[in-house]
Amino acid sequence: MSLNDTPSGERLRISFFGKRNAGKSSLVNAVTNQQLAVVSDTLGTTTDPVSKAMELLPLGPVLITDTPGFDDSGTLGELRVKRTKQILNKTDIAILVTDATREMDVSEEELLRIFEEKSIPFIIAKNKSDLLDSLGTGSQATEKKEEAAGAPEAGPLEIGKNDEIEGTRTNTIFVSATEKTGIQELKEMIGHIVPSGDNGLKLVGDIIEPGQTIVLVIPIDKAAPKGRLILPQQQAIRDILDTGAFAITTRETELAELLERMSNAGQKPDLVITDSQVFEKVNKIVPQDVALTSFSILMARYKGFLDTAVKGAGAIDSLQDGDRVLISEGCTHHRQCGDIGTVKLPNWLAQRTQKSLVIETSSGADFPENLEDYKLIIHCGGCMLSYREMIYRMKCAEDAGIPFTNYGIAIAFMKGILDRTISPIFKTGDGSLS
Repeated sequence: MSLNDTPSGERLRISFFGKRNAGKSSLVNAVTNQQLAVVSDTLGTTTDPVSKAMELLPLGPVLITDTPGFDDSGTLGELRVKRTKQILNKTDIAILVTDATREMDVSEEELLRIFEEKSIPFIIAKNKSDLLDSLGTGSQATEKKEEAAGAPEAGPLEIGKNDEIEGTRTNTIFVSATEKTGIQELKEMIGHIVPSGDNGLKLVGDIIEPGQTIVLVIPIDKAAPKGRLILPQQQAIRDILDTGAFAITTRETELAELLERMSNAGQKPDLVITDSQVFEKVNKIVPQDVALTSFSILMARYKGFLDTAVKGAGAIDSLQDGDRVLISEGCTHHRQCGDIGTVKLPNWLAQRTQKSLVIETSSGADFPENLEDYKLIIHCGGCMLSYREMIYRMKCAEDAGIPFTNYGIAIAFMKGILDRTISPIFKTGDGSLS
């Protein structure tokens, strides 16, 4: 998989925020060295977030996003500001673009407050620094020129290290998108930021050992993408190879034959990872002394919400007639007959609870703002969402007091095999249920 093929959920998200006509789009174009965003003197030219996938060393694959002005007004302006706030929930590194020739105003200070509330590392890029000379020789001009001349060199930045130094924050840099000055320094400053939210986990590589044999059960049905594997399956295979273990793939229809052949040769798998949709069948085939889990459960751990998801699954047995359940997916795809989110999960919930539930669904970037009316949220593994966005969604549910779980854990719970399928993870010392 090349850098250009890196999925969006695995890219660091760098977003540019600020007022209208602060030069956000011009600066994004300068940083990406492409005409990514439309540039105009007209206020509010950027009406929707615009993103570009690229490589930024030493961070690697990143997703750079230009956002609408945070000071936009009117009904459309309110919608644009709302979209900008949604981007904040996905952002790993924020760039606040301000006009170097003026002081920051209330909307920019509000953005800084949001960055700090959400623990988003940020840089203040004072754009249009080439215009400082036009301020003349007054005291204000002299102060700004001295401030620009004394701006700190790029270096490692940490969350919360935004102390004032001689009137400017340590993470402030003067740039000019027009003159292309300070652009390389800005890139270096971005590259030295260590974003929060990286839990240091791998999908499976840190719970297996070199030389072990891992069997992956991958159904090939109507829902399987033609000619390729879905992302968690690809990631698992790569993780296993990087660890120096052996990956054996099979469909659930050939799993029994595979295990029999291994047994006849005096071998057995060290771990079986299956698609959650065939949990029940695979659980009956795999001997109890062989560890079993699923791609979805591993993804819950990888995205940082496994404990919450395990606890949330217990709410299934408390559901009553008329309760609303949200089934949410992080990606968008064509719904087919037997779709897991709209068909299989609702059917399994009805069978388990024997209740008449109200099932609602969401997909992609659409995640309801008001969650209070739901009794349970069942989310996909979130392979196409960033770590930060998955944690944001989980915390939204926690703040509303709504149990939050995911597909694989909910299915394992309803099939009565949850303890078995999470034990390969928790016995490694990676964490324990509290």
